[in-house]
Amino acid sequence: MLVMALLSPFTFHLSPLCAQGQTYICELGVQAGCGYYVGDAAPHIFMHPLEAYGLHFRYKFTKRWAIQAKVSGQRIMGYDYTMRGEKLDTKWQSQLVNADVMAEFNFFRFGETNLNDSRIKPYTPYIFIGLGAGVSGVGKEKMSASGYIPLGIGFKWKFSEHCGLNIAWQHNIYFADDLEGKNELNNKYHMNGWNWMNCDVTGMLTAGLVFEFVQAPKACKICNW
Repeated sequence: MLVMALLSPFTFHLSPLCAQGQTYICELGVQAGCGYYVGDAAPHIFMHPLEAYGLHFRYKFTKRWAIQAKVSGQRIMGYDYTMRGEKLDTKWQSQLVNADVMAEFNFFRFGETNLNDSRIKPYTPYIFIGLGAGVSGVGKEKMSASGYIPLGIGFKWKFSEHCGLNIAWQHNIYFADDLEGKNELNNKYHMNGWNWMNCDVTGMLTAGLVFEFVQAPKACKICNW
């Protein structure tokens, strides 16, 4: 009893130092924004911006590393061309559906506020790269499927215990050149020669909300961290 009485003041002062927000290792999120296509019918990014949206699941291995699985959709658009390569006034549109898995690296140690480690931030820029597969021309008679490499940059901000904000700019480099669904635009005239792979490219600039769940095991069973 005497030992407990002597230690109680130290325990009382230690507990606030151990207190911090919960750590969650799983996350669901939705995002929306604008997308674009770069290829034979559109040589520049954001030349014909249209809506883009997606749903993702993220698993956090550490404060620095995570993996994200995402399903997204977007429309792409460009001008029609004749078989001689002459530009027409009419435009075409195609619907894309993509699914990808990407590895992420946070520039800062990202997570809940921690009084014991000032290096952990509730915000961080991050980069990502991975592999994906997509289908173009959804809803039309002529559809095509292709793999692609998704890569890009983003920013994360955790503004409450369970919720956060994500902003991301994702670039998808396809292993094919037929997203347009038109034979005369399948790089027949080498109009996208700037691309060393001679492939079509799409991208998305999106913002979204995330919800975190599944608490990580605590490193200290006495303290809350």
